[in-house]
Amino acid sequence: MTRVDEVPSGGRQGRNDFRKIGYGGPCPPPGKPHRYFFKLYALDKMLNLKPGASKRDVEQAMQGHILAKAELMGTYQR
Repeated sequence: MTRVDEVPSGGRQGRNDFRKIGYGGPCPPPGKPHRYFFKLYALDKMLNLKPGASKRDVEQAMQGHILAKAELMGTYQR
């Protein structure tokens, strides 16, 4: 994903665990496999959040607007 605040379709990117804008991909510590959870939500409204919103900001804005949820767990190791 491009590391810009807003993408051409009007979507906005939040802040990741690396404290940067956009998706950074898995980066497990060396050793045993590490689990990553990817979550997808269907909402009944657009969230009016600024680019760089935190996970907490997004979760709070979604409260009461989740129609459906899907989750995928991936295992990665270095």
